Amino acid sequence: MSRFFRQAGDSDSDTDSSEDELMSSGDEAPPPKTSTAKPAMSRFLRTAGSDSSDTSSSEEEESDDDSDAPKVTKKSPFLKSDSEDEESDGDDESRAGVRIMSAQEKRLAEMEATGKAMDNALKINDWVAISNEFDKLARMIQRQQNMSEPVPPFYLKTIMTLETSVTNTLAKEKEAKKKMNATNAKALTAMKQKVRKTAKEYEQDITKYQADPDGFEREYAAATAKEITAAPGAKASTTVSADTGDDGFQAVGKHGKTMLLTTEGIFKSLQVVQEARGKKNTDRAEQIRILEQLLKVAVTSYQRIRVLLALVSSRFDYNSSTANYMPIDLWLSAQREVDQLVAIVASDSSYSIQEITEDYDELVERSPGTEKDGIVRVRGSIISFIDRLDDEFTRSLQNIDPHGTEYVERLKDEKVLYCTICRAQAFYEANKQDEPLGRVVMRRLEHIYSKPDPVVLALENAADASDIKPALTLASNGSTSELIHGLCVYLYKSGHSLFRTRAMLSHIYHYAFHNDFHTARDMLLMSHLQESIHSADVATQILYNRTVVQLGLCAFRLGLIKESQAMLQDIFTTQRVKELLAQGVHQQRFQALTPEQEKAEKQRQLPFHMHINTELLEAAFLVSSMLVEIPLLASIDSEELKRKAISKPFRRLLDFADRQIFTGPPESTRDHIMQASKALQDGEWEKCRDLVQSIKIWSLMPEAASVKEMLARRIQEQGLRTYLFTYASHYITLSLSLLSRTFDLPLRTVTSIVSKMVWNEELSASLDQSGGVIVFRRIEVSRQQQIALMIAEKINTIADQNEKNMEHKMGGAANWGDRNDGKQGEKRGEQMQERRGKREGTRGARGGARGRGGRFAYGLGNQMARRT
Repeated sequence: MSRFFRQAGDSDSDTDSSEDELMSSGDEAPPPKTSTAKPAMSRFLRTAGSDSSDTSSSEEEESDDDSDAPKVTKKSPFLKSDSEDEESDGDDESRAGVRIMSAQEKRLAEMEATGKAMDNALKINDWVAISNEFDKLARMIQRQQNMSEPVPPFYLKTIMTLETSVTNTLAKEKEAKKKMNATNAKALTAMKQKVRKTAKEYEQDITKYQADPDGFEREYAAATAKEITAAPGAKASTTVSADTGDDGFQAVGKHGKTMLLTTEGIFKSLQVVQEARGKKNTDRAEQIRILEQLLKVAVTSYQRIRVLLALVSSRFDYNSSTANYMPIDLWLSAQREVDQLVAIVASDSSYSIQEITEDYDELVERSPGTEKDGIVRVRGSIISFIDRLDDEFTRSLQNIDPHGTEYVERLKDEKVLYCTICRAQAFYEANKQDEPLGRVVMRRLEHIYSKPDPVVLALENAADASDIKPALTLASNGSTSELIHGLCVYLYKSGHSLFRTRAMLSHIYHYAFHNDFHTARDMLLMSHLQESIHSADVATQILYNRTVVQLGLCAFRLGLIKESQAMLQDIFTTQRVKELLAQGVHQQRFQALTPEQEKAEKQRQLPFHMHINTELLEAAFLVSSMLVEIPLLASIDSEELKRKAISKPFRRLLDFADRQIFTGPPESTRDHIMQASKALQDGEWEKCRDLVQSIKIWSLMPEAASVKEMLARRIQEQGLRTYLFTYASHYITLSLSLLSRTFDLPLRTVTSIVSKMVWNEELSASLDQSGGVIVFRRIEVSRQQQIALMIAEKINTIADQNEKNMEHKMGGAANWGDRNDGKQGEKRGEQMQERRGKREGTRGARGGARGRGGRFAYGLGNQMARRT
């Protein structure tokens, strides 16, 4: 019966020896054959109850290999000294009845089987097999340590034996004439490093074992005896959990195992968690739970710092590949733990967290007394946690529906994030760490530069309520300009080019947002960012586009129509407004984005609350273009000149509106502006004003009432200019008072507008202030003169283009003298200015042919040329 279950293929002649070896140790005499059936059956059941398939297979191989061997076998150097006694004891127990092995006994049996395999591989000098089995044994020991079980003496003896075997084999290999193959030699070298590393890790245990092997084994037996239940059929608990609940139940981990988390073993538990980080089939939630329990049992500042660094990193690693952003509850926990970490290192200056430190033993407790200079330097990075928190917050806002309540609730978390950033800034200011301080100041600036004063005031009040405050806070008068100025000035002095560029753009944006147009414009021109922004990263280019657009809106709100139109024209000409402002993805008709490109586009999109309303932006641009283009169209009398537009997007929309046969009531913003443009062309300025003011999008602009009043005034003025350009040929004289009543403008304003038009040679007339009339002068131009004027205009265009090419080739005429710092550059600049002056005089002469004072303009051009 025993032979049948043990191995079906065994011959009858080998039955006696195989059964004897199965049932007895090497030192005992074989039992009588009449009693072999029952013990052999017990041994089979005990082996079958093991969890490990490797153990059963190794025991079967052992029985097969030893079936023909003598009864007394050589003891394996990798097995425990008392393994045979334990086996014989187990056989005695099995004779009395079947005993279920405990989990610890199963693991020990599995380790012994691995040691037997290593012994067999050592006999044939197979270091590849030895390396694989040693890795397997190391994993078993690591699994045992995870359950806070002591290191078995068997493992320490294995390390010492392997160390001796490796040394002897390397010595023989040097003297041998016939070398081993490359694979085996490589495995031998790898085993040398593994054994050396493992021996260093367990150096204290090995020293203790070498000093008193018997005492060490007795201590191990006493420690493991508590975990094994002697009653048959009872399962023993392998570990004890540190977090037993009030109801008496313990938190059980994977495979039904509990973990013993104590203050003494906190660093070993940390090492176990960190080694499992990033591996496959790692339960990240279980790791976070273990670290949370370790934080509860940590007592010293060093322990809490180490656990917090690992815990925050584990929370950031928890995000699955399918999720687009970090779960909000994990983010809030990480934010609180970062605050706790900053509070610990800020309250005790003897602890410092740095990205680059000297190597130290991570399994040993450290304190200021053990360090040379009294400062414990821990490897880590608080600023990296701050950056990751901010990035995850932005990513969550990018993926949450902005029109739901969840977005608003998530946006409230910006207050706690801002407080964390301010705490980190105060900490780095106290420690005088310039590089991370610049990064955290940049993060703080990005949160407040584009927000109105009440929102910034709420954030600053929340930061002032915290226990750690930065040096730079909000002024007592509640103005954010001084705070923004202080943060930007620090970044200007930091020496970091990227921070300096982004700080300059943020500063300009803030001034434009608060309607300080001239300061913002001067800063933008003096920075020369428009010359080098094309070489910056994508995020900085987006910030530059947003700054220019905000500057254009600022000019529009202040009534500076020409400046607004010039600034907004560049971005609207591209017809990719949303893409350039990172508020949407541009979809091309015959080109589809790859998944990688689409993902990159979505990652650089701004959160919804930072968007600039593109419809409001378009309304401002089209109204500005209308007020610039309509008078210009009225002043041009040739079809060729009419085709030269200042604003091509506006001209395109206007041409499309002109081609419409039937025009219904306006519905969209564009419809309102196009019908208003037609009314302004026809001199119906009141209708134009009503159509523009009826656009509902103006209500989104701050101080909407003043903006509408400004637009009405500008429409009256440009309506007057359009009327004079259109109907000047029908008048000999025109009364100023009539114009004042027609366009509902003060007489002084009408006089000023007409005077400017005469001075700029836009109107061929003179102003008779005594009679209060405009006297028009007209000179009929012949066909030959018209052709000559057209040729002269084309020649001037060609000359302008040649000069632009020359400036581009030489690096710019204006900078010629600065770059060469010599007379040659100054002379070249003077020549170019003189040619420009002569062309101005030529244009004046052509105007004289039309009766517009050409001689005066020609003389003025020569004077300009001589002056320059």
